[in-house]
Amino acid sequence: MNRVPIITVLVGVIIVGFFSYLFTVREMHAPETQKLSVAASFYPLAFFASAIGGDNIDIFTITPPGAEPHDYEPTVQDIIKIQGSRLLILNGDNFEPWAKRVTQNIDPSLTHVLAVGDTLITRNTVENGKETIDPHIWLAPPLAKQIVEHIAQALANADPLHATDYRANADKLEAELDLLDVAYREGLANCASYDIVTSHAAFGYLAAAYGLTQIPIAGLSPDAEPSPRQLADIADLVQKKRITVIFFENLVSPKLAETIAHEVGAKTMVLDPLEGLSEHDRMAGEDYFVKMRQNLSNLESALSCTK
Repeated sequence: MNRVPIITVLVGVIIVGFFSYLFTVREMHAPETQKLSVAASFYPLAFFASAIGGDNIDIFTITPPGAEPHDYEPTVQDIIKIQGSRLLILNGDNFEPWAKRVTQNIDPSLTHVLAVGDTLITRNTVENGKETIDPHIWLAPPLAKQIVEHIAQALANADPLHATDYRANADKLEAELDLLDVAYREGLANCASYDIVTSHAAFGYLAAAYGLTQIPIAGLSPDAEPSPRQLADIADLVQKKRITVIFFENLVSPKLAETIAHEVGAKTMVLDPLEGLSEHDRMAGEDYFVKMRQNLSNLESALSCTK
């Protein structure tokens, strides 16, 4: 009996079995696919990125809950996380005071920097006699929809494997923003007044989108202190226009709004610029859409709008 074929077969079986074993062991010990690391400068950008990225990304919000992004300075740990991210999402146009300094030390081959406002920031305002860029684009739902597009494309470029997921999630988010836009258009279509007095000039894009006129007490920075003359002028304007509500914000002192309101006999209400969520808001399950609809409700009430 010729044993050569039998031996050959047995050797072949052993070899196949050995490599199958090696493949199985390698699969068992292979590291799990890492999520795409993303850093976003403040809440709205982190919210949009998280909604688009879903389980495929690991999101880090640089400005912590309750902090004001106009003034926040990243810690050493923040900068380490930023430099370890594959994608850094900024608003742009100097909204983040630290951005230029930090991005100069980022390796562009390792971390892509996306400034969503590069093509969307178009409005200027006057502050202390100087023309200043208004960066608050996320407060107008049509512009927020374009922010979502920019983030979705950046995620897909950084992680092509999950591009289909990012596209589907972005489509869903954009549909929600379309509904929000419709709610604002319908809710603010028939109002007794279209003038809003705000604690700082954060609502220019929102006002432009829905036919409102913003009268800011302070400038683009919520910490800016208007002069006594400016306060007096605003108080006179409020009285002439018979404005009954002065809007203030959650993250800054309501002192200025309360001062004007007391002077003219008006009341105060919240109009949230959504520059950050407090820990209380987060624990209550509130998010961008909840806050934007609360803003709409307060605007409808303050402006005596009817549907």
